[in-house]
Amino acid sequence: MSGLGGLNKSPNGVVIGLVQLQLPVTETKEDLKKQTEKVCEMVRKAKRFAAPIDLVVFPEYMLYGLSMSMNDEIMCDVDGPEVEAFKEVCKENNIWGCFSIMERNPNGNPYNTGLIIDNKGEIKLNYRKLHPWVPVEPWGPGDKGLPVCEGLNGSTLDLAICHDGMFPEVSRELAYKGADIILRTAGYTAPIRHSWNITNQANAFCNLAYTASIAMCGTDGTNDSMGAGTIINFDGVPLIEGSNKPDEIITGEVRPDLAHEARTHWAVENNIYQLGHRGYVAVEGGMNDAPYTYMQDLQNGEYKLPWEDEIVHTDGRAYGFEKSRKK
Repeated sequence: MSGLGGLNKSPNGVVIGLVQLQLPVTETKEDLKKQTEKVCEMVRKAKRFAAPIDLVVFPEYMLYGLSMSMNDEIMCDVDGPEVEAFKEVCKENNIWGCFSIMERNPNGNPYNTGLIIDNKGEIKLNYRKLHPWVPVEPWGPGDKGLPVCEGLNGSTLDLAICHDGMFPEVSRELAYKGADIILRTAGYTAPIRHSWNITNQANAFCNLAYTASIAMCGTDGTNDSMGAGTIINFDGVPLIEGSNKPDEIITGEVRPDLAHEARTHWAVENNIYQLGHRGYVAVEGGMNDAPYTYMQDLQNGEYKLPWEDEIVHTDGRAYGFEKSRKK
């Protein structure tokens, strides 16, 4: 159930609005200012469109479009005027918001940063994309781990940005920290649609968590983003599926209390519990070892594929970027 797309909110529900934002072209400081104003107006539109909306979620690249420009003039700071505008509009409309900026980094390439701001204008979550979409994206790899935050109506929120959601380890880590609503924001274009759908569903089912995912939408004359706002139930079944209509707001209700009920009462396919309690029918409490070689190698800094020496693309030069800096 989704309360008729969030129009009917239950006492334990969280109504989410996913903004299929028109893909912008941002080249100058003035362009950035205008796009910031548009995002703020879309927050107001969301509240007018469906008054019960608790949380409005914008796609990755909402201010910049897909140029991959690292022009310092259009980079942002977490304490800068763009983020201040988002704080104010959340307070003004008594709504939570999830926003995207490209964050200035004086020590290297900018970060692809996501923020969750509450209805009082306070930043509740500050996340830097862990897995940039290499070799296409130039952003610095995130260095803040995978945070979660207390959300509305007993929920625990988090953010996985675009390519992050292709790694099952990311959603597993977020759920392991308690997240029951996994937000995913993206700038993806149409060729990724199938992968987008199946990973959003798998991330939900494998972790007994809701996933709410949104991409940029429309064309900038070169790129065609897909929109594709989706809300997936904790059993992996889609509740709401969006379109490719620019600036449409996809809405639906999720119930974190029901996800918690599944996590505590399911026996069969309670996979996030069973991962660390292997074979508990045979062994009291199950085995809680780590039998996965890749986990051990990652921990020891020794991750290497059997075909690693044959990998062709190991930097961004094929996409016009300079050779990567040393670690």
